[in-house]
Amino acid sequence: MARIAGRFARAEVRRTAAAFVAGLLSTVERKTCWSLAEHAGHPDPQPMQRLLRKAVWDADAVRDDTRDLLLEQVSHADGVLIVDETGFVKKGRSSVGVQRQYTGTAGRIENSQVAVFLAYASPRGRGLIDRRLYLPEANWCNQPDRRARAGVPDDTVFATKPALARQMLTAASVAGVAASWVTADEVYGADPDLRADLEARGVGYVLAIGCDRRVRINHGRTIIRADTLTARVPAGSWQTHSCGPGAKGPRTYQWAWITTATHPGEHRWLLVRRNPHTGEVAFYLCWSPRPVPLRVLVRVAGSRWSVEELFQTGKNEIGLDHYQVQTWTSWHRFITLAMLALALLTTLVPAPEPVTEPDLQSPTIALTVPETRRLLNALTLHRPIDPSHALRWSLWRRTVQARARRSHYQRRLTRNG
Repeated sequence: MARIAGRFARAEVRRTAAAFVAGLLSTVERKTCWSLAEHAGHPDPQPMQRLLRKAVWDADAVRDDTRDLLLEQVSHADGVLIVDETGFVKKGRSSVGVQRQYTGTAGRIENSQVAVFLAYASPRGRGLIDRRLYLPEANWCNQPDRRARAGVPDDTVFATKPALARQMLTAASVAGVAASWVTADEVYGADPDLRADLEARGVGYVLAIGCDRRVRINHGRTIIRADTLTARVPAGSWQTHSCGPGAKGPRTYQWAWITTATHPGEHRWLLVRRNPHTGEVAFYLCWSPRPVPLRVLVRVAGSRWSVEELFQTGKNEIGLDHYQVQTWTSWHRFITLAMLALALLTTLVPAPEPVTEPDLQSPTIALTVPETRRLLNALTLHRPIDPSHALRWSLWRRTVQARARRSHYQRRLTRNG
């Protein structure tokens, strides 16, 4: 926590931030201001709420400190930047950016917020290094009153998810993040501006695209659908490669790559992944300033699973989606501190050995982030709870809940009357 101490002007806010992060790392079931304040020994949640709402500190500066802390341990020449989004299912319509929209978290259209994240993955580890909240155009960007209530800054304008990704990738480049590759799913692979930005910076990419995406071949003279081009691949051209070990075994697929253009300083391919059991096919547009073997493109494509695992770990272990805040500032502050907590866990996990397959003869698996959090709580963060403190919090919660119930009943009776 000393790494971010200078970001807080007041000592009490600095101490509250440390207690907040410790609470996120704790075994508390729901990581809300109420539960984190009780865990920290506070008499009420006001210090935690003030930390997220009105206290003076810069969440973007803490985000940068988090990125630097993480990269000190995991930065590697083979590092990959991964762009992906995740959804936060919410009730009501007051939370900033919320609307009915598709979210992969639920697998359907839900009332939710959606945020785009930038992750970094390398053979030495992985973590989240940046975040952007997606603000829908019609329901938020074009509604001044709603923006004002949620505290959205006046200079915040509508940006598509690929545009948010470009902002984060540019920031990572300016910060000197060591990454030779970028990967992302179809939402981002379909954006020509994102691809152009990466090519201009000389950063290779392996970006997923849809089967109906048209690609140029024969030095740009012919345009053809990706699935139509794949149908022409000879049966003997498919190669079997693992894109990394998974929890239930190596993630092995059949791969084919088609050179679509080669010029001095740039090389383009269509990469195709086929599931050997189901026949399901996925497509990737690939670009590199230098020639690379197929195994490199496979490794980069496979690294995209890292961000999904980070989202799962962040939500299950840190409470990335447990927040109960509504404003722009509070959302960014909560997410930033959650990213810091996740980065702290990552720095405590020993860097994995560079192996392609797990040692099935070993009596134990390597130390994981969830197991590290358990040990951290058992050996360091655990604190005995005074019975009187627990009883005071029980009384406080029930008092506030009774007050809220009365307000709801009075509002409903007035409306019905």
